[in-house]
Amino acid sequence: MSFTIYVTRDFDQMSKVAADVVQADVVRKQAAKEEYVLGLATGHSPTGLYRHLADAFNAGRIDPGRVRSFNLDEYIGLPGENAPQRVLNSESFSYFMVSEFFSLLERPFRETNVPWATLVDQDELIEELRTHPDSFEMRGTDKGKAVVISERAGGVLTSIKNDVLDAYRRKIEAFGGIDLQVIGAGGRGHVAFHESGIPFDAYPVLLVELDEDTRRNAVADGHFPSVESGPRYAVSMGAELVYRARTVVLVASGARKTGPVCESVLGKVTCDVPISYGQRYVEDGGTLVYVVDEVAGATLLERRAEVEARGYEIMDVRDEPYPSVAALFFSRTPASGPYDR
Repeated sequence: MSFTIYVTRDFDQMSKVAADVVQADVVRKQAAKEEYVLGLATGHSPTGLYRHLADAFNAGRIDPGRVRSFNLDEYIGLPGENAPQRVLNSESFSYFMVSEFFSLLERPFRETNVPWATLVDQDELIEELRTHPDSFEMRGTDKGKAVVISERAGGVLTSIKNDVLDAYRRKIEAFGGIDLQVIGAGGRGHVAFHESGIPFDAYPVLLVELDEDTRRNAVADGHFPSVESGPRYAVSMGAELVYRARTVVLVASGARKTGPVCESVLGKVTCDVPISYGQRYVEDGGTLVYVVDEVAGATLLERRAEVEARGYEIMDVRDEPYPSVAALFFSRTPASGPYDR
């Protein structure tokens, strides 16, 4: 079992520490095998990490040509007449990854992958759901729900299940699974578009009807002019698939993340807080790392004794020099363990 929580001063130190942890893992595993599989996330939280990681790749400390990446999620319903136009839309996660990370690399990764949600026409999906209610089940206890497609389904739904959801999972598995997955913490403790209340066993790669709060927040953040004009659906790895990675690194900063971060560590394992699945992951032998700023980690510091009583380690590195952090962690973490697969 390995769960280490780094509490850092601010976003900049958080980003550097997280990048050092990722770099150390890549270095160690590239020494043992030809190809490294890196799981990536979108959103503001990992952007600083990506800048530091690009510097490491460009300096030759790690080899981008031996890295294959898989992202967590992508919208359905972006503006565009066809899949290429939707991929190139400025609000697509494909576009985000190019602008925030991939374009910073002097040499490209061997391959990059984002869930193939842009292959889906949202209007066709909505019509199929309206006319074939017996072809799917809505699963979830809150406003965001998973659309679980029946084996009896046909048409568009079968195509989505086979060619988008299952195909993405199979491709990840074909390359041996993800070595390290970067994630953020949603405001309600969700991971990617595994929304609060969606059961952990809903499906490995989810077709999600987005939570109304998620859609409103996208408008408030300036991504879409109105709720009506923004995407209603998305494709996302489910929490159970996210936490199959050999190592998971969560980054979080700011007051909106304080509650979910604490609940995920000290609360019960519940799909109401999907990142709480990390507790189960650690019990099963996974390596979990939280890198949070002092605001997001404030409650964990206050309740440090409770955290440590669970066998988790808090490292307050706000006054530590950058190089010591990742080196200290990996000097005490085995290269492989029961969760290695």
